[in-house]
Amino acid sequence: MAGFQSKLFIVFLCLIPLITSFTDAIDVKYCNKKNNYDVKVSGVEITPYPIERGVETTFTIAASTETPISGGNLVIDVSYYWFGVYSETSDLCTKTTCPVTTGDFAISHTQSLPGVTPPGSYTLTMKLQDSNKKELTCITFDFSIGWYSAEEEAVASS
Repeated sequence: MAGFQSKLFIVFLCLIPLITSFTDAIDVKYCNKKNNYDVKVSGVEITPYPIERGVETTFTIAASTETPISGGNLVIDVSYYWFGVYSETSDLCTKTTCPVTTGDFAISHTQSLPGVTPPGSYTLTMKLQDSNKKELTCITFDFSIGWYSAEEEAVASS
């Protein structure tokens, strides 16, 4: 019976990657749960996911506002196992159409990760500020980078 249980456990471990590939919903959290942000974020889509090193990846944030936004900044900070590894401030109008009118809108950011990017768990924090540096929203979410880059896989399959 112990042999059967250990085989079942091994099969379960092999199925975990398949199960997680179907549950890639990004769990978005507000930086300050008590703050009533002017911009509400309804979700994040990462394409392709899982993220691969050496492949251009697009982060699309679905949001809404009740107040028009004429401009501002998008501030992105990335941590690798709690260590800050990347920071960028961009003009909001390069990530979405400005002025942002009331209602739903999307912010899109594309990044190609270097082939030397270490695999593992990362946390991205995104702050949206208006032109007066007032914080309109702040979200955080986790994502992971796979073990192999697209270039390494292409070489391995040759």
